[in-house]
Amino acid sequence: MARIVVLHNTDFEAGAIDASSVADAAKAVAGALREHGHAVEITGLHGTEILDLVPRLQADLVFNLCESMNNDARNEPTVAGLFDLFGIRYTGADQLALVSCLHKQRAKEILIGRGVATPPYRYLSSEADLADVDALDYPWFVKLAHEDASVGITEANRVTSAAELRARTRELLAQYRQPVLAVRYVEGREVNATLIGNGDELAVLPLHEIDFAAMPGDRPKIVSYAAKWDEAHVDYVGTKPVPLRAPTPALVAAIERTARAAWLALGLRDYGRVDLRVDADGAPWVIDVNPNCDISPDAGAARAALAAGLAYPAFIGRLAAMALARAR
Repeated sequence: MARIVVLHNTDFEAGAIDASSVADAAKAVAGALREHGHAVEITGLHGTEILDLVPRLQADLVFNLCESMNNDARNEPTVAGLFDLFGIRYTGADQLALVSCLHKQRAKEILIGRGVATPPYRYLSSEADLADVDALDYPWFVKLAHEDASVGITEANRVTSAAELRARTRELLAQYRQPVLAVRYVEGREVNATLIGNGDELAVLPLHEIDFAAMPGDRPKIVSYAAKWDEAHVDYVGTKPVPLRAPTPALVAAIERTARAAWLALGLRDYGRVDLRVDADGAPWVIDVNPNCDISPDAGAARAALAAGLAYPAFIGRLAAMALARAR
């Protein structure tokens, strides 16, 4: 069996639930790998420790759960780049895919260039970029350009006028000190497509969608930060993942086709999730692509794997096997 290091970041602010959950995911992954007989070590990284650690790693595989470096999510691709530099095998997306998805305006450009359906967007990095937003076909949706886990997303991110877009964008620019992506809002169902595999063995796992039935009528049907991380919040109660409802062959085929196209366009590897909105005409639109998505036992990827007949240890074992079979 293989020697595997489960590597995760620890450089997050105290109380940051979304980031600290990575440590819990690392324990679960390590436990699943041990069930397959692997020799497993869990290593947490803080700051720039990885610069000293990587050259000394003695492992057949790194199970990469690093979502930031030196307390900055924009450094996540650097970790993968160091693995490549030192010839270390690792799970999940490579540096190019991570960079492409982390810089959401680049992901948009790639998807549009490859003909993948995704809503129109504006990249807003300064006050000057807000000058020509009056003629947009509202509602639109704003989000941070370099974050995941719904960081910075509240009910205010769905905007119905230029005044609202300018106000919320200014708040995000000031608070997070990074650019904002504004996209045309797609009214409809929100679907999550988890994919695993590579090449001819790429598979779309059973589809899930967000059930907004319990969301109060005065709140937008979106997945906010609170919806993911605050169990006492109304958004958490109002956003329940459920198996895709009324899954007609045509709808499933359209979603899977679009999700596969997004995966291939952005060069994902091993596992990932594509988030889509399905409009009133049944057309799917890619709203986000998540390489190295959350693989905690209670997260969407594990839920989709279980629906496909893969219990958690088998799911994690398959991801490790795919990476171990790859050339260094």
